[in-house]
Amino acid sequence: MKNETMKGLLTPGILARRTALAVAVLVAVMFVCSFVGAERISLKAVFCTATDLTTVNPDHEIFVRVRLPRIILAAIVGAALACSGVTFQALLRNPLADPYILGISSGAALGATIAVLGGFDWTLWGRSPIAVFAFAGGLAAVWLVWSIGRMTGKFYVTGLLLAGVVVNAFFSAIIMFLTSIAKSQQVHATIFWLMGNMVEEDFLVLWIGTGCIASGITALFLISPQLNILSLGEDDARSIGLNTTGIQTFAFTIAAFITAVAVSLSGLIGFVGLIVPHAIRLTFGPDHRQLFPLCAIIGAAFLVGADTVARTVVAPAQLPVGIVTAIVGGPFFLVLLVKYSKKVHWYK
Repeated sequence: MKNETMKGLLTPGILARRTALAVAVLVAVMFVCSFVGAERISLKAVFCTATDLTTVNPDHEIFVRVRLPRIILAAIVGAALACSGVTFQALLRNPLADPYILGISSGAALGATIAVLGGFDWTLWGRSPIAVFAFAGGLAAVWLVWSIGRMTGKFYVTGLLLAGVVVNAFFSAIIMFLTSIAKSQQVHATIFWLMGNMVEEDFLVLWIGTGCIASGITALFLISPQLNILSLGEDDARSIGLNTTGIQTFAFTIAAFITAVAVSLSGLIGFVGLIVPHAIRLTFGPDHRQLFPLCAIIGAAFLVGADTVARTVVAPAQLPVGIVTAIVGGPFFLVLLVKYSKKVHWYK
């Protein structure tokens, strides 16, 4: 009986092996995807040094300036969305919670819409006004939802969900009004951003985005034991001395921040924050100490693969990656749900 009980425990060795396996999968996916695209490139040619400095190596240019930045961007956005999904599902004790449930999507979309319709053409740290306004709009919406939720007192979780629904609906109405009076070109730019797309970014932007998201995921991992307790219910967590308000505030803030960063980099990409956490939970169990590292890595691999499909399936044209995540992720999640759901205890 003792041996059977020990099999279900998460040990450092088990976590290390699972993480190493996930990292190997991510590296393999990134390597393969970097050589898949509308233009065929050769591995040998990519790293071949030209003897003539005036000669341009097209394979090297495509790999370094186009595909590698895009793959890194997809990886950090996928990691951010997956870990945000884990956090919101724990805080709200709702298996349907995702990074956009609390108004981040509508706030970011409204900010991006204002930037497009305003015709701004300045940049901030290499970012377009669309990205800057989307980041600010997402944080503003989350702050509004959080403030309303805190006013509901003991009905905090329910208040957050209802506030998120109302804020989403209100901001969506404003967006529809603005697009209805906008020019056709502005409407196209807005819709293109709303569907979620990966674009080649400057390496400085990628470094800053990676630093912000990696720091946020690390912070969430450090409070994973407290989130394990909080997932059982606020009353039970408070009864054993956990500072539930402090943990909720900290986790909510970090998850909202990395989601806003991801949205500002890629637009709105659905399903990643819902599918990946459940896939990991259904396969390996609900312990947040493994959910955060595994979701970050698998979320990165999932979005890298989805973006590769988006840029190759109808080449030379490109699909919005958000369409691919929904089409590919939905059936995959249903298979996992049917196969593993009887083995997992869901939130109560």
